[in-house]
Amino acid sequence: MPWLARLDLNYQLASGRTVARHTHSGPLRILQSLYPEGDAICHNVLVHPPGGLVGGDTLDIHVDVGPQAQGLITTPGATRFYRSEGQTALQSTHLQLQADARLEWLPLESICYSGCLAENRLTMELAPGAELMGWDITALGLPAARQPFTHGMLRQHIELPGIWLERGTLDASDLRLLDGPVGLAGHRCMASIFFVAGTALSRPRRQEALDRAQEVIAAHTLAASAGVTSPNPQVIVARVLAPVVESATDMLRQLRASWRVAMWNSAPINPRIWAM
Repeated sequence: MPWLARLDLNYQLASGRTVARHTHSGPLRILQSLYPEGDAICHNVLVHPPGGLVGGDTLDIHVDVGPQAQGLITTPGATRFYRSEGQTALQSTHLQLQADARLEWLPLESICYSGCLAENRLTMELAPGAELMGWDITALGLPAARQPFTHGMLRQHIELPGIWLERGTLDASDLRLLDGPVGLAGHRCMASIFFVAGTALSRPRRQEALDRAQEVIAAHTLAASAGVTSPNPQVIVARVLAPVVESATDMLRQLRASWRVAMWNSAPINPRIWAM
């Protein structure tokens, strides 16, 4: 029987401390709130105990960050989309930030197993003054385990309504897309990191973010398959293609650390669970 899991997570600033409260149904939880950077920024780990989705399963995640609150969300492991018998597995995430709020949305990779029918949707809504840094990492198959992505499909949707919209379909039968020089060029991991704002960023801040990203990319082993752009004054996005997840994740973590310093004057502190 398909599982429906929903999590509603709310951050509020109270007496200088960001407090997280949540409700859930089905197998979706957050672990204890942590404050490695002090009371202002609340770190949480989102856990889906089954570890993966099969056809018909739905993960529905809603995050609301109150005015001036600051949160960081990551996961302990990959999200896995397993082989389907015909139904679509859906992960739907909605992030809403109130005025002057900040959020880092940093889930680990999504792995699409051969035969999956998957949809991954992310929608972000930001009030004036709010800022969000997030990423998306997608792996097709398990090349190191000799389990290639030979059939199946992933639909992906990332949106800042009215400002930025990216939609795409990755079909294992579309070899021109997966292997062609203007597609994935044989890579099986694609990743992006984005900085989005509820108010247009000033030209100097946008340029600083672009310059910092270009420095990181130029020094990385994946420099030839990465780039950064600002398609809108409220959006900066860097992308990379890689043969495996680990190298793409390494670049995104370096980009995040650089943007944290440049955009928020914050130390490049990693969530503790990444060290485990």
